[in-house]
Amino acid sequence: MKRLPALRQVMTPFPYSIDVESPVDEAQRFMREHRIRHLPVMGHGKLLGVVSDRDIKLALGPDFAYPNARELKVRDVFVADSYVVELATPLQDVLQHMAEHRLGSAVVTRGGKLAGVFTATDACRAFAEYLRDHASDPPDAAA
Repeated sequence: MKRLPALRQVMTPFPYSIDVESPVDEAQRFMREHRIRHLPVMGHGKLLGVVSDRDIKLALGPDFAYPNARELKVRDVFVADSYVVELATPLQDVLQHMAEHRLGSAVVTRGGKLAGVFTATDACRAFAEYLRDHASDPPDAAA
């Protein structure tokens, strides 16, 4: 029987990050350009939290007109108490915590330094691969 993958095998390593003093429109543009939804927030070389596309949308409101995304800073919308795990944390523990708390991501550190991001998308990708490797042929959908 194969072992469960380690967190480091399924996370997105060396993630992009953004400075806490950056304008929100820069974070939006960066996320759109790189097709990501979770962006670690740094300040003076230290991990401060994470900002998600959802955090930004909630801050800007339904019409994205107020407050102004150029004037609003990442510091105004990011989540400082985001879920941060050490690289050696067992994957099943991370998955369980994310499910129980309905979280979309975990920021992964190694010795306190940013090492990766593990998202619900990464979890789905890893589970699909796990099923391909371990499950028999899927039942016939027509049956």
